[in-house]
Amino acid sequence: MDFALTDEQKAVRDTARAFIAKEVMPLEQEVLRRERAHQPSLEPGELRELQLKAKKFGFWGLSTPQEYGGMDLPAVTQSLIWTEIGRCFVPFRFGGEADNILYFADEDQKREYLLPTIAGDRVSCFAITEPGAGSDAANIKLSARQVGDEWVLNGEKTFITNGNDADFAIVVAVTDKDKGVRGGGTTAFLVDREMGWKSEFIQTMGEGGPASLVFEDVRVPARNILGEIGQGFTLGMKWIGKGRYVIPSNGIGIAERVLQMAVDHANTRETFGRPIGENQAIQWMIADSEVELEAARMLVLRAAWAVDQGLEPRHSSSMAKLYGAGMVNRVVDRALQIHGGMGYTRELPLERAYRQVRLYRIFEGTDEMLRLIISRDLLRGYTKLGQV
Repeated sequence: MDFALTDEQKAVRDTARAFIAKEVMPLEQEVLRRERAHQPSLEPGELRELQLKAKKFGFWGLSTPQEYGGMDLPAVTQSLIWTEIGRCFVPFRFGGEADNILYFADEDQKREYLLPTIAGDRVSCFAITEPGAGSDAANIKLSARQVGDEWVLNGEKTFITNGNDADFAIVVAVTDKDKGVRGGGTTAFLVDREMGWKSEFIQTMGEGGPASLVFEDVRVPARNILGEIGQGFTLGMKWIGKGRYVIPSNGIGIAERVLQMAVDHANTRETFGRPIGENQAIQWMIADSEVELEAARMLVLRAAWAVDQGLEPRHSSSMAKLYGAGMVNRVVDRALQIHGGMGYTRELPLERAYRQVRLYRIFEGTDEMLRLIISRDLLRGYTKLGQV
């Protein structure tokens, strides 16, 4: 069994690390200043400029197929890159990406939605969550009623990432109530903002915020159906599934950064005439954090490996998301504790990370839903203990 990264994986990871260190990390103090002043961390134009710089480094469309100008990197390599992004708290992401389910679009839709999104000329959001349907995605109520060559959408979506900035939404709606959500009763639609939906900002404990989307008799042409009628819930689960190894990959990078901050502080901060790192309480927090960090890394890379091997990744990615999200919350909490009062201030990024990573245990699979999935797989025999 060989746990070593390939030379190619190391080269891509190191190049990504160099770009983040050179172009993105120098912006950290300005980002903290802006956030203290309740200003946007990065303006859209600034993010776009960084993404174009990254393109010159060779990073464009990590998961985008090569036929669309992307890198089409294996999941393991993408995981390594997301870890590097996590080392820096500037809200940066590489460009040239589109929602994975947009590749189910027909040729006309690809020209109108997919290609401009990859190019960065359009911004999308994915809308499945509703006020009464979060973890229970099968309980969605937003309806789509066919009227001639159009579908009329009514209802609300909530906690939609990019919902305030998107010019079109991928909306999962109920099209046949009798069939039920899992029985083919939902369909995905490509809905331009100009068709009439409105977004409302939701303030959260983290920086930035998602949106509620309101649909009141929004008329969508039948040509804007994504995939096939009745395929909405299936596409939604494909969209959510990818995040279950990407999110904890990002969490590993955050944990690495704050743990190093804790180690450095423990070696330099003195109380009662000696570094606090000589105290057993501090040593144990550092040791526990390192053990949990490396355990999460193995779970996450295994989940990404399962994707690359064409295996069903649901079980492994659920474990990676559950443990990885809990790990980064615990590591950030310990790092903040080691820094004492200074860690609680907004002069350091620790309290920001504390707020940021709390979301990781909620979106794209809460801890409780992931535990349900993992236990159900075992109890029903879908997965065997010790099975790789």
